[in-house]
Amino acid sequence: MIEAQNHIDGKWSTKGSVEIHSPSNTTEQIGTIPDAGESEIDAAVRAAKKSQTEWQRLGYAVRGNLLHQAASRLEANLDLLAEVATKEMGKPILETRGEAARAAAILRYYAGEGLHSVGDVIPAAKADTLQYTTREPLGTVGIVTPWNFPLAIPAWKLAPALVYGNTVVFKPAELSSLSAYVLIDLIADLFPSGTINLVLGKGAVAGEALIRHESVNAISFTGSTTVGHHIAEVAVGRGAKYQLEMGGKNPVIVADDANLTLAADMVVSGAMRSAGQKCTATSRVIVMDKIRSSFTDALVQRVKELSIGDPLDARNYLGPVASQAQQEKVENLINTGAKEGARLLVGGSRASNVSQYGYFVTPTVFDQVSIDATIAQEEIFGPVVGIIEAHSVEHAIALANNVRYGLSASIFTNSLDTAMEFVNGIQAGMVRVNEETAGVELQAPFGGIKASSSYSREQGRSAIEFYTHIKTVAIRPPKA
Repeated sequence: MIEAQNHIDGKWSTKGSVEIHSPSNTTEQIGTIPDAGESEIDAAVRAAKKSQTEWQRLGYAVRGNLLHQAASRLEANLDLLAEVATKEMGKPILETRGEAARAAAILRYYAGEGLHSVGDVIPAAKADTLQYTTREPLGTVGIVTPWNFPLAIPAWKLAPALVYGNTVVFKPAELSSLSAYVLIDLIADLFPSGTINLVLGKGAVAGEALIRHESVNAISFTGSTTVGHHIAEVAVGRGAKYQLEMGGKNPVIVADDANLTLAADMVVSGAMRSAGQKCTATSRVIVMDKIRSSFTDALVQRVKELSIGDPLDARNYLGPVASQAQQEKVENLINTGAKEGARLLVGGSRASNVSQYGYFVTPTVFDQVSIDATIAQEEIFGPVVGIIEAHSVEHAIALANNVRYGLSASIFTNSLDTAMEFVNGIQAGMVRVNEETAGVELQAPFGGIKASSSYSREQGRSAIEFYTHIKTVAIRPPKA
């Protein structure tokens, strides 16, 4: 049992009153979280604002060193972080171990940013003038994270915000609040009071108070498209900077000359790991008509072999989806797919044989999916993939682009010409060849286009563009 608390101005307070149960066994209570509201958000924002100048004055190198120490704390507690995350949101333990290690690596990467250049010297019209740029923090940043990556996404927002001199108020999704609490509990004492503030509560109350607070200078959000658009409207209305990473409907194209074994393996990984609960998960497979039958057979066979069950058992490939609401959403979309004419090849039901007390959904494959079908257009966020037929690579790219999202996309081919046609024609922020759609390395920019993103980028060096502003300086010596 974990009794999570808020962390405000260096102090832990308000023990949890809301019960949290495991999605793999709803009879098991794993902890409690607070139900914070506007007053806690206000206190956290005030603390962050008060401490920001002192934090900025410490300098990049000192801030980077503190992130190095925080990374070491996480590395020493990977098993704890993984177990809590798995129990809380159902991701298989091997995946949460990898995610915990990635969170530590992200802190380590941004610690190194403390020694990198943050500006340029620019020639001036007057020879005796020194003109240059530097970067300064935005101030207080509100960080709102989703439940599907309860360790890595907070890390890739917190780390750059902090190393560039901002203070933060962190509001995680309710479904990942225990993981957020453990994460912050491990590192909070390393930082000056008020630098990192954690508030646990409902999005409609605590989250709304955070995005509307007049002293929050910027908001970094990952989550649903609907909530993201609301945050953008609020931020624009009060002049705050915002960064949104939202949904995806990510396609894989399988060309005539593809390695079908590799393609089937990567589609399974991209579509079914984490029970499909990734914004970069493979959701559509667009296959050339000449190889559709052989590829479909290979994909279905692999899906039938997947093990589903207790996510703490490393032998299981899939655990549950994260909540009852998520289970019902996925089931409704599966039913809609069948009603709209798609052919169900495997899965399509609750995995009641695994546990009657868990939110398990069997891995599901459809074919004969119409490009206009709901399951071809809407994000499912579950272990469901649909096969769509194409007659050429050009046709496949057009089908792939025929959605409102543009996050990640991949193609499987042995032709460089085909690969480059795809790279140049696909509408997505992240493009991969002979790789699954899910994931991107931590040193590379992450983000999408169209309805997937606000066109900013997270991770890598690109994070500096959001968490700082440029100050242009010109210095001319006084005349004698």
